[in-house]
Amino acid sequence: MSKKKFIEVKPDPIYSDITVAKLINYIMKKGKKSIACKIVYGALDIIKEKTKQGPIEFLEKAIQNASPVLEVRSKRIGGANYQVPVEVSKERRVALAMRWIIQAAKSGKGSMTEKLAKELMEAAGNTGNAVRKKENVHKMAEANKAFAHFAW
Repeated sequence: MSKKKFIEVKPDPIYSDITVAKLINYIMKKGKKSIACKIVYGALDIIKEKTKQGPIEFLEKAIQNASPVLEVRSKRIGGANYQVPVEVSKERRVALAMRWIIQAAKSGKGSMTEKLAKELMEAAGNTGNAVRKKENVHKMAEANKAFAHFAW
C-alpha cells in the first residue's frame, strides 16, 4: 500500500493551533477563507463566553468524541460484496469528525457561527448529530464483525 502524502497545514494566526486551521479549511467554500475564519473564530468566541473555558480544549474534546475508531469498507469477494469493519487511521478520524460536525451544523436554522458553536458544545458533551453519526458507524462495524477476517 502506498503512503499518502499529507499537505502540511500551518497553524492559524489567532490561536496558533493546527486543528483550528484545519477546521477553517474544511468550512471554506470557493477559496473564501476570510468568511470561514469569521465563522470559526465567532463560534470559538461563543464557546468561550458560554462555558468560561478555553475553546481549544473544547474543540479537541468535541473532535475526540466525534471520531470513529472503526468503519465499514465494501470489499468484493467471490461475486458478493461484504461490509468489512476496518480500523480508522488517526488523520482520517480527525477528518471524519470535522466533516460530521460541520455537516451537522449546516443542517439547522440560524447563523452558521451559532450552529457550529452549538454542535461543537454538543459534541464535547458527547451528544449531538456528529456523535450520533459516529455511533451509527460503530453499530455498522459491530453488526458486520463476522466479516472481519476479510480485512486487508
